[in-house]
Amino acid sequence: MKLTSEQSDALIQIVRDVAAREIRPLFRKLDISDIDSKSAPDDLVTVADRAAELEISAAVRDLLPDAAIVGEEAVSADKSVLDRVGQGQVVVVDPIDGTWNFAHGIATYGVILSVVEDGETVFGLLYDPSYDDWIIATKGQGAWFCDAAGNRRQLTLERPPTVADCFGYVGMYLFEKPQQAQIAAQLPAFRRTQSLRCACHEYRLLAGGASQFYLTGMLNVWDHAAGVLIYQEAGGVVRLMDGRDYHPTMRQGRMLAATSEELWQDLAQRFSFLG
Repeated sequence: MKLTSEQSDALIQIVRDVAAREIRPLFRKLDISDIDSKSAPDDLVTVADRAAELEISAAVRDLLPDAAIVGEEAVSADKSVLDRVGQGQVVVVDPIDGTWNFAHGIATYGVILSVVEDGETVFGLLYDPSYDDWIIATKGQGAWFCDAAGNRRQLTLERPPTVADCFGYVGMYLFEKPQQAQIAAQLPAFRRTQSLRCACHEYRLLAGGASQFYLTGMLNVWDHAAGVLIYQEAGGVVRLMDGRDYHPTMRQGRMLAATSEELWQDLAQRFSFLG
């Protein structure tokens, strides 16, 4: 079943409603007992993550009863949940992206939701609970910034600056130690590089033109399916370092996003050791 515009609007409202109930009220009010770690000491999950994913999932089931649901916390509990991506209609949810920031009182966190149909992302949402605004894209219809007042603004990328003036996001910690040293040797060529520890806001800033490239070594579908679609709809270029197009079914690889084809090719050459 194809996602309708009415259904995509309903998905946005589901995320807004759940964020208002389960996420915003706990921001900077978490007790230490409300925070757990998963795969590593800095890989955190909170009571808000778990409650938000359960509520979003329940509401999505009512809205799209034939869709499968893949949530980050569900995958953490059962890796086989990931196998649902690529088969029919799937709603992918990251209830709080940037949980480390959220748990430490930093307002750089968000909710990511995407809809994948037969292995292709057709809808993406990057929602900021703190300001109740969002960026969305439906495949073939552009990328749009929207807010609670009803304002809408299409996002279109401008020609990037020279490499020396580029601002990029590099998730250094997502690469192996020897590769980190090689990546670090390339960074002085750029104006500034950093990591926000939050794919939601990194993609929002990329789509808005505030930064010009993004390099990552991890392909979690809940982090990237929505953001890649939104960035491409704004005019950005996204591929794996080996030249393959990104698909939400991919689980491993190094991915590079850039404002233009020319910049992507330049960066791919600089980081060719990752191909």
